[in-house]
Amino acid sequence: MRALLVVNPAATTTSARVRDVLIHALASEMKLEAVTTEYRGHARDLGRKAASGEDIDLVVALGGDGTVNEVVNGLLHDGPDPERLPGLAVVPGGSTNVFARALGLPNDPVEATGAILDALRERRERTVGLGLASGTPGTEDEAVPSRWFTFCAGFGFDAGVVGRVEQQRERGKRSTHALYIRQLVRQFLEEPHRRSGTITLERPDAEPVRDLVLSIVCNTSPWTFLGNRPLYASPEASFDTALDVLGLDRLSTPAIARYATQLLTSTPERGPQGKHAVSLHDLTDFTLHSKVPLPFQMDGDHLGLRTSVRFTGVRRALRVIV
Repeated sequence: MRALLVVNPAATTTSARVRDVLIHALASEMKLEAVTTEYRGHARDLGRKAASGEDIDLVVALGGDGTVNEVVNGLLHDGPDPERLPGLAVVPGGSTNVFARALGLPNDPVEATGAILDALRERRERTVGLGLASGTPGTEDEAVPSRWFTFCAGFGFDAGVVGRVEQQRERGKRSTHALYIRQLVRQFLEEPHRRSGTITLERPDAEPVRDLVLSIVCNTSPWTFLGNRPLYASPEASFDTALDVLGLDRLSTPAIARYATQLLTSTPERGPQGKHAVSLHDLTDFTLHSKVPLPFQMDGDHLGLRTSVRFTGVRRALRVIV
């Protein structure tokens, strides 16, 4: 098998020595070319090159969810074609690694590499669905390029938290769960629309859902992890269906306390519920509009402010080694 290994040298949970061990383990089982990323978007460029050629059977992403997202967008630059495109394998190297863990891979990079090698020997793979976000026709965001996401997107409050975390990381802070919690509290205290939301969800053949403060779009479950604790915003979300949405129309102090508690105690059978919560399952096509520009994130990557985003759930989009 001919494989391309895309290595993020800034991956927070792998040292240079560990990465060398992983590279040698993978190279012992396949014809491997390892490339270290050098700039933002490099992993996407490498994935696109692998997809456009005919000499790569598998792309292995060694890094966090941001690296995986870039590789996926490179592989699917010209659209999904699981039978033709190289497969994807993920070695988790970030602080959370939601996509890899949702696939059932160990969070330890050495153990995950062993699991991937076992899967290759046993020819285990699955084809997963993905989400696609694009500019909405007829809006000021119409020209925004389309982008794939593997596990979640957020428009509004949670994207604001992601943006704050990125600002702290640019100042030299490490990406930790404590950092996320601190920025969540600050976002809540400074959120101008927490009592009256500005987001409207529109979908074909259904009444609009209005005045949302928070909108989380899930392609799988769990939504994220707090350490080893999985959090289920949309427990029914799955790689085998389209997209799920959790929306909240109120973030008062009692409401945020209630829904935060429900998230922390959520299970694969039960997520946040209540009069201020909206849960929608298996949506193929819908749009989120806002009266004012709001933060937008995909797979934990803050993408700036938007007023409108169109979402498409695409089943069987990518072949993954598990």
